[in-house]
Amino acid sequence: MVVTKEEDCLPPATETPRCYSPSSTTPLAELETVRSIEIVESSFLSPVWLLVIFCIINLLNYMDRGAIASNGVNGSTRSCNDKGKCTLATGIQGHFNLSNFEDGVLSSSFMVGLLIASPIFASLAKSFNPFRLIGVGLTVWTIAVLGCGSSFAFWFIVLCRMFVGVGEASFISLAAPFIDENAPQKQKAAWLGLFYMCIPSGVALGYVYGGYVGKHISWRYAFWGEAVLMAPFAVLGFLMKPLQLKGFPSSDSIKTVRSIEVIASSVGSETSKNNNRLQVGNEIEHDQFEVSIETSKSSYAKAVLNSFTGFAKDMKVLYKEKVFVVNVLGYVSYNFVIGAYSYWGPKAGYNIYKMKNADMIFGAVTIICGIVGTLSGGFLLDRVTATIPNAFKLLSGATFLGAVFCFTAFTLKSLYGFIALFALGELLVFATQAPVNYVCLHCVKPSLRPLSMAISTVAIHIFGDVPSSPLVGIVQDHINSWRKTALILTSILFLAAAIWLIGIFINSVDRFNQEETGSENTRRQELSILTP
Repeated sequence: MVVTKEEDCLPPATETPRCYSPSSTTPLAELETVRSIEIVESSFLSPVWLLVIFCIINLLNYMDRGAIASNGVNGSTRSCNDKGKCTLATGIQGHFNLSNFEDGVLSSSFMVGLLIASPIFASLAKSFNPFRLIGVGLTVWTIAVLGCGSSFAFWFIVLCRMFVGVGEASFISLAAPFIDENAPQKQKAAWLGLFYMCIPSGVALGYVYGGYVGKHISWRYAFWGEAVLMAPFAVLGFLMKPLQLKGFPSSDSIKTVRSIEVIASSVGSETSKNNNRLQVGNEIEHDQFEVSIETSKSSYAKAVLNSFTGFAKDMKVLYKEKVFVVNVLGYVSYNFVIGAYSYWGPKAGYNIYKMKNADMIFGAVTIICGIVGTLSGGFLLDRVTATIPNAFKLLSGATFLGAVFCFTAFTLKSLYGFIALFALGELLVFATQAPVNYVCLHCVKPSLRPLSMAISTVAIHIFGDVPSSPLVGIVQDHINSWRKTALILTSILFLAAAIWLIGIFINSVDRFNQEETGSENTRRQELSILTP
């Protein structure tokens, strides 16, 4: 509530005044502070523009992942055949003369930064405005990507890739809650589908972008170009009025509390001074300046400390939420298969069906099915009414049918039959992206949404796609049959479908509005001032 007149602050006769009303003796510095508190500017971002901007940022994030994996940027070392004909070293691997192991470390280093920073940003969102945290993360991302293009040694580019992961962590944890909160009630899943559709399309764009720039100019310019594209969005995060998330304190209320502390200190000092108004005024101004500095430092330090001390409590709440646990367990099983498909799929296809262009075929199928499937899953969930039980039904049904088609595809001897059934299977499997994230967002209180997204991201990588590739490699080494290995891997999708099936029968509550009343009361308390 904005106070504009002194009369608005008058309490009933039986109540203690709770508003601060400037008097004729109020110092000018206090008046200016109160006016700054009262000014509330509106954001110029409409929900549609917010979705567009976040989709572009997500596209750039995954374009970077695709670019560093492309032949033009990643490159290869110098090699010679038996006849003495040699190929020139290209890309990052050729420039730094990296082994395949060192080349793989680049991907792992990015993941280290992402997994460590995701829960940290989610925890800080309780004390600092989430929109500003995204701005901080995008700034870190932009600087780190510039560093990748300017790398002079292998250790330096590894360090930069870690910070690229740190920068992306803020966006991954906080963007989805913003989109879900601002989306129209009947289009929430569809908006999430649009957002996550940028993942496969971004990676595909990165392959093309990195290959073209790396081949025709230099791998360094691919990174510099990404930084130039992201920089305006990083600046936007700081210049515009920060958007608010449900269940989180506003930046205005945080500033108000800090200003209240300063004003209360100065007013208290005023009553304890002697009657010499001029001397008292000077002392108050001097004390107020010192108090404001100390208050600012202590309040930020306290905010950071509270963020980390509350992390364990929030984690306990998350792990007690059965819907969240079941959803993430299914997601881990699902991502275990998808991660191994993306890494081993082309090689398995080449060995089973003797595909000459296995990379192109698997890439095209994944991109098309990823985009169409992700969008379809979101729109379908909205069509049947977006609820947690309906999301679990779609997750279980789509994954089960997708597993049937993919499993059957690997049993066929015909290449064309395999491509047709595998494409149908991936189309159904990718339809889970919007529903699974919808459940993550709606099964917890608004204040836990960023942490829910962060822990989900950490879990699906640590227990999903990160270990799946080497484990599938071990299975292949023992079985020595890509067809059998692919069938064993695909069967894990049935496990994911079974886990999500359990979610249908769990008593679930949509907690989207659970903290609305509490947060509004807290905000009113923060904006009120007890007069001494």
